[in-house]
Amino acid sequence: MMQLKVVFLLVVFSNTRVGDASSDKVNVLFVVVDDLRPALGTYGDRFMTTPNIDNLARQAVLFEHAFVQQALCGPSRVSFLTSRRPDTTRLYDFYSYWRQAAGNFTTLPQHFKDNGYTTLSVGKVFHPGKSSNFTDDYPYSWSQPAYHPSTEKYKMAKVCPDVDGSLHMNLVCPVRVSDMPEGTLPDIQSTDKAIQLLQHRDRGRPFFLAVGYHKPHIPLKYPREYLDLYPLVKVPKVSNPIHPEYLPDVAWNPWTDIRERDDVKNLNLSFPYGPVPTNFSQLIRQSYFAATSYMDAQLGRLLSTLDSEGLANNTIVLFVGDHGWSLGEHQEWSKYSNYEVATQVPLLVYVPGVTSRALGEEPIFPFVDLLQHRKGWMGKTTSKKRKVVSFQFKNNLDVPRSVVTTEMDNGKASNNSGKTQELKYDGGSITLTTHERERISKQLRVSELVELVDIFPTLADLAGLKVPPRCSEPSNNITLCTEGSSMAPLIYRASQVRQRSMNFGDTYGIAKENILFFKRRRTKNGQSSNRIRKHKKLHTSDRAQALQWKSAVFSQYPRPSDVLKEDSDKPRLKNIKIMGYTMRTKEFHYTEWVGFNHSTFKMNWEDLRATELYLRDKDPFENKNVAGFKQYANLIKRLSVKLHLGWRYA
Repeated sequence: MMQLKVVFLLVVFSNTRVGDASSDKVNVLFVVVDDLRPALGTYGDRFMTTPNIDNLARQAVLFEHAFVQQALCGPSRVSFLTSRRPDTTRLYDFYSYWRQAAGNFTTLPQHFKDNGYTTLSVGKVFHPGKSSNFTDDYPYSWSQPAYHPSTEKYKMAKVCPDVDGSLHMNLVCPVRVSDMPEGTLPDIQSTDKAIQLLQHRDRGRPFFLAVGYHKPHIPLKYPREYLDLYPLVKVPKVSNPIHPEYLPDVAWNPWTDIRERDDVKNLNLSFPYGPVPTNFSQLIRQSYFAATSYMDAQLGRLLSTLDSEGLANNTIVLFVGDHGWSLGEHQEWSKYSNYEVATQVPLLVYVPGVTSRALGEEPIFPFVDLLQHRKGWMGKTTSKKRKVVSFQFKNNLDVPRSVVTTEMDNGKASNNSGKTQELKYDGGSITLTTHERERISKQLRVSELVELVDIFPTLADLAGLKVPPRCSEPSNNITLCTEGSSMAPLIYRASQVRQRSMNFGDTYGIAKENILFFKRRRTKNGQSSNRIRKHKKLHTSDRAQALQWKSAVFSQYPRPSDVLKEDSDKPRLKNIKIMGYTMRTKEFHYTEWVGFNHSTFKMNWEDLRATELYLRDKDPFENKNVAGFKQYANLIKRLSVKLHLGWRYA
C-alpha cells in the first residue's frame, strides 16, 4: 500500500503539459501574505468571504496551529526564508542584512536555485530594504531581479478620498481603482506579473515562483466594491476589546503605526492605550475583512493560471501569512506582540496527488470571481482558458459565504446544502450528489504545533531535494542547515485519510490502470526508478506511521524598555534592552521578558522583568495573565525550564 502511494505521487508530478522538459521535478508556487491572521472561511470564520483560499484549502493540508518566530515583517520573513530563528539571523528590526550581520545562510529559494530551478520573486517576499540588501537578496536567491509593482511607492501617499473629495493618508481606504495613480493597485500588478511569468516560463526548467501580497497590510487600500461583502451593520464586534487583566506594560503593543494615519490622528487618541472608539473600530475591521477578500481574488486569479497552463498537477502550492494582526482584541491593533493573535498564521500546503484528487477534467483551482459583474477592477492579464465560478449579488445583500460553487435552489444561488450541487463554469457545468461532494471536499487538517522555520525543510523534502540538516550550535559558519523540522510526515499522514476514503478507480481520481502503466513505463528507465526509490526513502519511512513531533513552538519580541515608549512597537537594535521569549504548548502559552544585550545578542534569564501565563483550555483568547497566581507556581517552574532549553529540546 505504501508503495502505491509513492507511485501515485510520481504519476501526478509527471503529468506536465507537452513541451515542459522538467517532468521529473515538481514546481513550487510559494505565496506569502502580509499581516494575515487566520480569519478565513476555511479556518472556521463564517463571516469571511474567502472562496479561493477556501478552495485551495480543500485541495491542501491545513495547519491549525502555525506560528511565526517574530510578529514583524522583516524578521519573520528572513527567519522562515533561511529557516533560522531571530537570535540566529540577528534581525529584530529592518536594518541589518543577515549575510553581513550573522552568516552567509542559504535561503529557501537559493536552495532550489542551486538545484536547477528558475527562482522568481514577485511583490513582497523578502522585506525590501536593508534587511535584504536592497536587492531582495538577488542574485543569491533569485534567477533574475525581484519584481516590485510600481504603485508600491504610493503606500504613504494621500490617495484616500474623503466624503468631500479631499485626499488623505488614511488607515481605512476603500478606493475606485481607476482613480488611483497609474489606474491600478500593487497586488493587482503583482498578480498580473506572476501570471505573465507562468505563461512565459522556461519550459525546460522547473520553477520556484514566490508571490508576496501586500493586503491586508495597512493602509487598508482596496477596491471599494469589496465593501459590499461586509455591510457595516453586520460586521461582528470584537469579543474581547478590553485591556487584559494583570498584563505587564512591557507586553503591551501601543500600535504606533496606525496612529500615523490621518483618520486615526483625527481621533486624538491618548497614548499608549487609546482606546479606539467602537464606531471607528468597526470601520477598521470592515476594511480588514474587505482587503482580505480582495487579496483572495488575486490569489484566485493566480491559482487558476496553474490550471490554464497545465501546471496544477505538478506544482506544490504553499500559502502562508508572515504574522497575524490584532483587530481590537485586548484593546490592541496591528502586530508587534507575543499574543497568539499576532503570532498565529494560516498555513496551507497543496501537494498534487497527495493532498488532493483531481475532479475529472475539471480545473482544480477554478477562479471564484465575486465581482464578475463589475468592470475595471481586475488586472489586464487574463487567460482565455481560465475557469470562473461566479456569484451574482446586488449592492449590500448577503452573498454565499466561503463556498466555491453555486448551490442551486429553484435556479437561485444559495449557501444551503441540498441533495445536488451544480458547479458552473464558463465552459459548462457538472452536478454532484451530496455523497460525491463530501468525498471530494474532506478537509485535511494537522493539529500539531508547527513553526514557519519548518517551511524550508518541508518544501525541500516534498520536492525531493536535500533536506537541510539540523543546525549545530553555533551555526553562523554553516551555510545550509535548519532550525526547524520537515512537516512532510505530517502532510503524508493527513493525506492517508483522503486516500483511504477514495478508491484509485474513482471517477474523480486517476484510474488504477493508468497508475500501473506509469509504474511499468517509468521503471524501465533507470533514472526514474532511482527517483522512485529516493521518494520511498524520504517519505515512506516509519516517521509517517509513528510520528514524534515537537511539543512546543517558540516566538519572541523585543522592547526598548519596561515603560511604554514611542518605539515600543519597533525598536531599533541599538535600543533593544528587553526580549520577550514566548512558548506555546498544547495547553499553555508562557512568556518571560528578560534583559537582552544588543551587542552580544544574548539574553539574561536571571534578569527577569515580567512573566505571562495563559491557560489555553480555560482562556483561549488570552484575556487573563495568571503568572502571578500562587497555585501556578510549580507549573511556571516547569514551563520556565522548558522555555530556557528552547526549540532543540521541544
